[in-house]
Amino acid sequence: MATRELMYREALREAIDEEMAANPTVFIIGEGIAERGGSYKVTEGLLAKYGPKRVRDTPIAEAGMIGVGVGAAIAGARPIVEILYVDFAMLGMDMIVNQAAKFRLMTGGDGRVPFIMRTQGGTGGGVAAQHSQSLEALFYHIPGLRVVMPSTPSDAKGLLKYALRQEDPVMFLEHKHLYMTKGPVPDGEHVVPFGVGDIKREGSDVTVIAWSNMIPRTLEAAEALAAEGISVEVIDPRTLVPLDRDMIIKSVLKTRRCVIVQEANRRGGVASDIASIVQEECFYEMDAPVEIVAGMDIPVPFNLTLEKASVPQKEDVVAAVKRVLHVQSLAAAAE
Repeated sequence: MATRELMYREALREAIDEEMAANPTVFIIGEGIAERGGSYKVTEGLLAKYGPKRVRDTPIAEAGMIGVGVGAAIAGARPIVEILYVDFAMLGMDMIVNQAAKFRLMTGGDGRVPFIMRTQGGTGGGVAAQHSQSLEALFYHIPGLRVVMPSTPSDAKGLLKYALRQEDPVMFLEHKHLYMTKGPVPDGEHVVPFGVGDIKREGSDVTVIAWSNMIPRTLEAAEALAAEGISVEVIDPRTLVPLDRDMIIKSVLKTRRCVIVQEANRRGGVASDIASIVQEECFYEMDAPVEIVAGMDIPVPFNLTLEKASVPQKEDVVAAVKRVLHVQSLAAAAE
């Protein structure tokens, strides 16, 4: 398939543009997303094309924006609500958790909430504890929500187009460090379904599972380890809910070792849940315990050096892979 090189933000814009052109019920609201084109320029040019009724700036009022989005979705529209930082989504958690996520059940399956919350999170740039969190675990825990975390421009476009065609609320979580990254995006219609992971790099010695901005760092670690003769398979779930359990289990059964990398702090994280799945399904075939590489259980520091130290880096992934291999080698030596 023919491809083009696009920035992550350009791929997102293309997805929104195509779906707005195809479906007049799609609209987008958020702070500075109209005339300014958004803080990360994802919505640049859409106001001129679709007008202020479908591309609308809002006050700094996250609870109001999310409430409008959920209500509009219940009424039959397909809103995209852009929240500047995932940290600020906390102001609208009642609408997300108690209304959007529950509506289908509470209407006996008749109700639909095709609501998309686009936001970004993660560390980088020293924007401190209230603008740097990775909060996917909060949404992961809520039945009724879909949780999407694309790591490449191709995945960002394909997953967003798929999200805009669903009938359930979707938490579409981007990363501030990925907007300017580039990658190939297929020409023509490109849709990536939920629940289908992607093998970003094939390998045979150890499976490393990561998502969002941890994928580039994990791939860098895999490249460094390859120079030492260690073959790493990198799995990107792409969507955390639904999760591609089959791909994860198949990979771990092949390599017999597993490392899981998340930027979020470790306590109560998605990595712990995935580790429990791996242990339940693969325990008797594994040569080493599951390793988790995660952020520290602290608020993200403002100082850039401390911020970097608080979340996983390439070197942390390399060290974890070597630990799971070392465990196996010690066991073999004991035999």
